[in-house]
Amino acid sequence: MPVHRPGPIRPRRLFLVALLLTAFSLLHPAASAAEAPDTPDATATPARGSAHMGMGVVAHDGQGELPAGTRASQAEGVDVASYQGNVSWSTLWNSGVRWAYTKASEGTYYRNPSFSQQYTGSYDVGMLRGAYHFATPDTSSGATQADYFVDSGGGWYGDGRTLPGTLDIEWNPYGDACFGKSQSAMVTWIRDFLNQYKARTGRNAVIYTATNWWTQCTGNYGGFSASPLWIARYASTAGTLPAGWSSYTMWQYTSSGPTVGDHDRFNGALDRVQALAGG
Repeated sequence: MPVHRPGPIRPRRLFLVALLLTAFSLLHPAASAAEAPDTPDATATPARGSAHMGMGVVAHDGQGELPAGTRASQAEGVDVASYQGNVSWSTLWNSGVRWAYTKASEGTYYRNPSFSQQYTGSYDVGMLRGAYHFATPDTSSGATQADYFVDSGGGWYGDGRTLPGTLDIEWNPYGDACFGKSQSAMVTWIRDFLNQYKARTGRNAVIYTATNWWTQCTGNYGGFSASPLWIARYASTAGTLPAGWSSYTMWQYTSSGPTVGDHDRFNGALDRVQALAGG
């Protein structure tokens, strides 16, 4: 009895099989997606409250060489936020860091849950310490946010070791770089914050910003020189400063330092940091 052997699959049959597989993948997309690992979206908007000093500096200004010089002439500092959790302040102290700023608040909707450990921890190890507020001018007024900042730990105390609060005003990580404000409206917002902070504490708040942002979003306004300038620039020099300031008080020079990434230098030795704390 002859044995029947199957012949080669015909092209029509191959076409039908491919068509059925395609239809199945369209009806069951999860099955196809499960075969490939998830890829994070680098362009995704971060969660509200997660912003911190220098968040947009590398993306907008880049990152260059580290500065030269010694800590004897420029006292070393750090700035921290909740994403760094419990900071090893003793390690930082032993490495030569002598002053620190902790994020206290953002807008009127966020308080740093790690504030107590970070703010008190730096003080307990011997550092001079201060607090900063990440501004969101699109969510509430400058005066309202100044009040929220002070009420969230951003006040000032005449104990000789507490630095004046800092207004962190920079690129908006949640949307339009200038928070949807015109240059004149931004200047007004900043003025309202500074005026209210001084009314509450008796001190001029420090302004943390980057020259490119300041030029873009305030028109390089030069009328806030009463506030100490904290310039953000990750390079070997602080570069051109915003209008109104002939020198910086503090300089955030890198986001990739040891123990805590964000490192800063004071424009002077430790005695100048103590002078700022003393008012």
